[in-house]
Amino acid sequence: MIPVREFAGQYVAVFGLGRTGLATVRALQAGGAKVHAWDDNEAARQRATEQGFDLVDINKRDWQQYSALILSPGIPFRYPEPHRVVKLARMVGVEIIGDMELFARAVNALPEHARPKIVGVTGTNGKSTTTSLIGHILRKAGKDARVGGNIGVGVLDMAPLHASAIYVLELSSYQLDLIESLKCDVSVLLNITPDHLERHGGMQGYVEAKSRIFDNQTDSDVAIIGMDTMPTQIMLARMAAKKRQLCVGVSSEYALGRGISVVEGVLFDSQNGRATEVGDLSEIKTLPGQHNYQNAAAAYAACRALGVDATVIMDAMASFPGLAHRQEVVGKVGKVNFVNDSKATNGQAAVQALRSYPRVFWIGGGVPKSEGLADVRPYFGHIEKAYLIGEAQAQFSRELGDAVPHLKCGTLRRAVAEALQDARDCDDEDPIVLLSPACASFDQFKDFEDRGDAFKHLVSGLMSESEKLQATIS
Repeated sequence: MIPVREFAGQYVAVFGLGRTGLATVRALQAGGAKVHAWDDNEAARQRATEQGFDLVDINKRDWQQYSALILSPGIPFRYPEPHRVVKLARMVGVEIIGDMELFARAVNALPEHARPKIVGVTGTNGKSTTTSLIGHILRKAGKDARVGGNIGVGVLDMAPLHASAIYVLELSSYQLDLIESLKCDVSVLLNITPDHLERHGGMQGYVEAKSRIFDNQTDSDVAIIGMDTMPTQIMLARMAAKKRQLCVGVSSEYALGRGISVVEGVLFDSQNGRATEVGDLSEIKTLPGQHNYQNAAAAYAACRALGVDATVIMDAMASFPGLAHRQEVVGKVGKVNFVNDSKATNGQAAVQALRSYPRVFWIGGGVPKSEGLADVRPYFGHIEKAYLIGEAQAQFSRELGDAVPHLKCGTLRRAVAEALQDARDCDDEDPIVLLSPACASFDQFKDFEDRGDAFKHLVSGLMSESEKLQATIS
């Protein structure tokens, strides 16, 4: 745990008692704050009580007593409408921040020589893979890398601050909205495509939230920016012109004259203006597809900025185990391969999987995003047949129309069964059933992990014992 002493002896309100909120309460109490914690959700309050937390309904308290409101990232801050506790805090001028800002203040309270390095990673897609890959490389290089934030361990639940440590943090747009003083030695912005727009008041607000990862950087810091989406291209051009920090472009679509590029699977470093071949990413089975090439390029750039040798980076990438629910090969039933890409909660994320396979039996659907299948449309030709589930099935059926054969299945169980039958009957030697929903999961599942686990459970139930053994070995 990282104790936060910023508010020692003061009253602080914490709203939201999920993983982040509970970690925040512990860190504040360890630093001597008087914490009033609450959640509108009765089940969340019950879990907190069972873990020994004392709760206070902050909706009914005098807000003049609070020095700060610490808001969990899932709570509406500005859009579509601020939560009631946000309005209460604003009425009396109580500052509103998040757990990442508490972390930043704990770091900034240390003497400069005692502060750890911080790597921040954000983007619409690829955050978790890139964050995990950077952590993996740094550990293989003998560094004390600590990975957390929006992935795995909440930032305040991480090991105490130490000067030799490198904190590699995944940052969501919600978390970035609630920071003021976080300064990353290395900031990574992978891409920006429409997502969570209702929480940011539109695309401009979303872009502004993502750009906050570069706030507070100076000329000794590094900004790594993906060049494969238009908003990030514009951002890099503006930042490079200001020359406030060193800017490094990365791309898996373009050969950059200066930056990090991947061309036909081969990684090139041209930061000094001359392209040098670093290694072949296509040989790394846990990083399939062009989108993962960009993730790898960004991780390479980040680790080079931290002084890791290029050869060490490539050797470490070769041993990267990959992440669950991200183009995860989960098993084979007869000749049919099943791939779990449940993390694809929007169209652009699903595109990254579809473009990796020329012909798939695709399972999609759930809670649709505003853009629907607009991003997926250019890859309709990769879909042999679609199996639609959840709230989106009627909308997706209309969007697919006559262009793609499809079946409205309703449930994931039926979709898996129907896809297996059709894939068995096709002429392909190794057909692929791909779950890459292009939707959120909340209509039928707790989250994308729950959806992916359900998919894996269904596939496992269809596999023979020998197939299960082979899946474990591979």
